[in-house]
Amino acid sequence: MTATDLADVEYVVHSLAQTAVDKEKEFGDLDAVVGDGDLGYSLARGFEKVLHDWDSFKRDDVATFLQQIALAISSRIGGTSGPLWGTAFLRASAAAKAVDTIDGAAAVAMLRAAAEGIMARGGASLGDKTLLDALVPATDELERQLAAGAGPAECRAAFAKTVRECADATSTLQARRGRASYSGERSIGSPDAGAVAVAIIIEHIIEGWDRR
Repeated sequence: MTATDLADVEYVVHSLAQTAVDKEKEFGDLDAVVGDGDLGYSLARGFEKVLHDWDSFKRDDVATFLQQIALAISSRIGGTSGPLWGTAFLRASAAAKAVDTIDGAAAVAMLRAAAEGIMARGGASLGDKTLLDALVPATDELERQLAAGAGPAECRAAFAKTVRECADATSTLQARRGRASYSGERSIGSPDAGAVAVAIIIEHIIEGWDRR
């Protein structure tokens, strides 16, 4: 893999981490609507660790770097978020190890691996009103854009647009996983906090991509 591959992945992870820390209150408020309100706190504590230890992570290649991130997150985030996000990064790391360069197809493979890891670890499926209901359709759209020959900027824009639309659309679903599921039908009418958090994180990543 090239130095550019690693630099791109470093940017994505750093932007994700910084957004999670900066948006702690917003993510917590979203989660408090029908959940236990700890999403913002949990993500912020985990990604604070990532930012604090940033310079110490091994950077032999993309896979090694992502594995280090997974370990840092898992050691710090409590509740269900730690295992889920840690597994997502570990699965993405394994997908990165299987490719020679981080191109669009590799990005799709890494996103799919992360989503599959979350499904396996959390027992969630599409339609259960989780972040998967935003991440998976957005990944599908990214793959469609790539297959249609869209350019990088167009692919990034389509990915961000789809993840936001799908996150907002989770308001029509009833939560079937996590603390929000205890609310039953009362969970209908508000979007899933995790899905919205993922949308916000991805929007920040895409917005800053060309300004690097």
